[in-house]
Amino acid sequence: MAGTHLQASRVIETVELLGLRIRERFPQAGLNAVCDQLLEFSRQAQHRAHQISRPMYPIRVASVLLILIFIALFVAVVKLIRLPDQPLQADEFIQVLEAGFNTLLLVGATVFFLVTLETRIKRDRALRAVHELRSLVHVIDMHQLTKDPERVLFPGRETQSSPRPNMTRFELSRYLDYCTEMLALASKIGALYVDDFTDSDAIEAVNDLEALTSGMSRKVWQKINILHTADESLWQPQPGDSNGESSATPCPPESAAAGPQAAS
Repeated sequence: MAGTHLQASRVIETVELLGLRIRERFPQAGLNAVCDQLLEFSRQAQHRAHQISRPMYPIRVASVLLILIFIALFVAVVKLIRLPDQPLQADEFIQVLEAGFNTLLLVGATVFFLVTLETRIKRDRALRAVHELRSLVHVIDMHQLTKDPERVLFPGRETQSSPRPNMTRFELSRYLDYCTEMLALASKIGALYVDDFTDSDAIEAVNDLEALTSGMSRKVWQKINILHTADESLWQPQPGDSNGESSATPCPPESAAAGPQAAS
């Protein structure tokens, strides 16, 4: 139902638009490949989530048939039992009772296994997909890891092994902003898997993914806030710096998340 559920098509459109924005701003950046992978995951999520939400009728029919066969065999075995004419001794009665209890337990466990088979298959598919997103989220975090605002605000203090700054203040702000959007979209893609599949384990995995992306986004936004609130008088280009950004004015981030266009 539109308005209360995430629409996979809107999420895909948002990721596609983000990919275009990144490519236009940073055509040579490795973030383009990461966004392409995120787009592929979003398209897979549309198909996978649909498959997970659909009933698996072959498994249901097979489970029902197997359950009926087990019950029929159990009833047939019970009918074959012939109690002796003389009363059972206490130890014999305990043995019969234990055997019957073990048989009932085995039949019950088998029925439970077959009844929950469909849910466990769907849960496994959802958890695998969420795990893929978790791995991609860590890749996104690695791309912003060395993007330190201090290197833009106070250039010329690098050591021999320090990453070389190759972005202006404005470009770094945009780059970090794109990372936060990708993190937000990754959590939205994960939410697609449990939109129509209310398994507690799958929902917990998606919630963990959302908490992970939220925590990473907060770290990135701390860097963005430093760029936006830093005293411009402290940001002076070093002699020989020809980037001409000394008069640059901080620009607000385009968007930190998927926004309302990802859902309707």
